[in-house]
Amino acid sequence: MIETDALVIGAGPVGLFTVFQLGLQGIAAQVVDVLDEPGGQCAALYPDKPIYDIPAVPVCTGRELTLNLLQQVSPFQPGFHLSQQVSTLARQSDGRWLVGTSANTGNPQHLGQLFLARTVVIAAGVGAFVPKELKLEGLAAFAGRQLFYKLGAQPLAGKNVVIVGGEDDAVANAIALAQPGPQQARSVTLVHRRDVLQASPDALAEFAALRAAGRIHFQAGQVTGIHVADDQLTGMLVNTPEDLTLTLPLDALLVCQGISPKLGPVAQWGLAMERKQLTVDTATFATSAPGIFAVGDVITYPGKKKLIVSGFHEATLAAFAVAALLHPDASGVLQYTTSSALLQQRLGVLPVA
Repeated sequence: MIETDALVIGAGPVGLFTVFQLGLQGIAAQVVDVLDEPGGQCAALYPDKPIYDIPAVPVCTGRELTLNLLQQVSPFQPGFHLSQQVSTLARQSDGRWLVGTSANTGNPQHLGQLFLARTVVIAAGVGAFVPKELKLEGLAAFAGRQLFYKLGAQPLAGKNVVIVGGEDDAVANAIALAQPGPQQARSVTLVHRRDVLQASPDALAEFAALRAAGRIHFQAGQVTGIHVADDQLTGMLVNTPEDLTLTLPLDALLVCQGISPKLGPVAQWGLAMERKQLTVDTATFATSAPGIFAVGDVITYPGKKKLIVSGFHEATLAAFAVAALLHPDASGVLQYTTSSALLQQRLGVLPVA
């Protein structure tokens, strides 16, 4: 169990800026995110698309914004817990919150983490980004055994692997499994509804070369079912564009159909909501539960705008409210990074006296 003054749920831009503002208040934070890297929606959905409405930054990509925010929070050394989804939240008798996560690795044997937090800031955006599932009768029973939604450290070497998907992750995973070495699969077959893949030109060129060399097989078509024998997933049924039904033998199935946001367990925590969004006090961005705050696209209030810049404002006020709750006897005098020696020491630009 990790004890912390502040737990931030969500490592998107607003969550990261919350960590920064908490750090200015002298509050160290732990951060949980369901994705395997910080950045949230910016990093997951449009890492290379230009963003034009960040103050004093005429243009930057989602990836650049994330890297800048990570650099900004680095003096405060937050603890990052990635590929983790917060699943449980329960108030304790001393007012702290016991928060439990589940590991988002595709393997149910990978356990999550427990936190005991004095305060919690929910910056979950439009929800937790989770893999899009392949909906086939009976398939879910093989999750973590033969069905995976992330390549990760899954033991696929020497196995016949079928990959479903047609975008960057699917192409990259096919290339990785086809490369000579200890992680090389026995065979790699990529299945996509049509013979047009979406990936970088370099990745597509490498994929084409491996396909020409016979190290990657490609099959266009729609997945329609599975074959099971002796409680083992043994094959996949694919309906081809020629209206033929093929059976692809397999030892493991890797599904890479992208990700989508789901509100998930947030809706089950007993917090006041309106139209699937958390309601807050706009003076403090406190939720209906003491010690729990919320910022960003997960909240609603009159006049709310789903913009990153609005989330930065919300994160700032929430951090001040967290500080007031944790340190009620503090003076509360507003300090500025341009002139405060204390803030500059916390930022690491002045030595600690």
